[in-house]
Amino acid sequence: MTQLVSVTENDNFMQLTMDDGKRNAVSFAMAEELNAGLDRAEAAGKVVVLSGRPGTLSAGFDLKVMMQRDDDMVRLVRAGADLAQRMITFAQPVVLAVPGHALAMGALLCLAADYRIGVLGDFKIGLNEVAIGMTLPWFGVELARARLGSQSLNNSVGLARVYTPAEAAAVGYLDECVADHQLSAKIDEVASQLAALDSKAHHNTKLRARETLIERYEVALQKDFENGEVMASLG
Repeated sequence: MTQLVSVTENDNFMQLTMDDGKRNAVSFAMAEELNAGLDRAEAAGKVVVLSGRPGTLSAGFDLKVMMQRDDDMVRLVRAGADLAQRMITFAQPVVLAVPGHALAMGALLCLAADYRIGVLGDFKIGLNEVAIGMTLPWFGVELARARLGSQSLNNSVGLARVYTPAEAAAVGYLDECVADHQLSAKIDEVASQLAALDSKAHHNTKLRARETLIERYEVALQKDFENGEVMASLG
């Protein structure tokens, strides 16, 4: 089986790099390997750096599954929702290196990470669900509500606006952007700074700061999956 996520342990962080050779679709296998990488980082007590292949973080869920409009589609969306939830409550800081496009679930990963570093260039970042005939799941709305300003929330969620990396940093999808050749050094710099934090204090404070998001996220999961709204929205 082809490896979709490579895991490299460095002095200060554990790097998880997604690469399916294409658009880095979030498939069942990709989600499973990402969770396995998070398990390793958690066991090692390491800062996580999640990245993609050159030019792409992720363009969203596996379209082959999404087009089936069946229970597998719901299970895949739930896998993405659970992955994002794990990221927003993860014990260690989660850094996202965004080397290119980040659309749909890729953009939601941006909203779930602690610190997001983009690459300047002709790339698209945003939630394009409405433009392709899908209602954004409740959990996605809550992530956007927590990380984007009110005007950006409306434009991003309701109007499906996508942004350049520089624009994405201005509205809240990213924290900063660098030139492509600077990304590796910036990852090392940020991860080293975050590794110096007190891990327990970081986690406890993160949970306090995100208390409202965490509570609203649980309600969103109930609406999406227990009430069947994901199937109704995407089916």
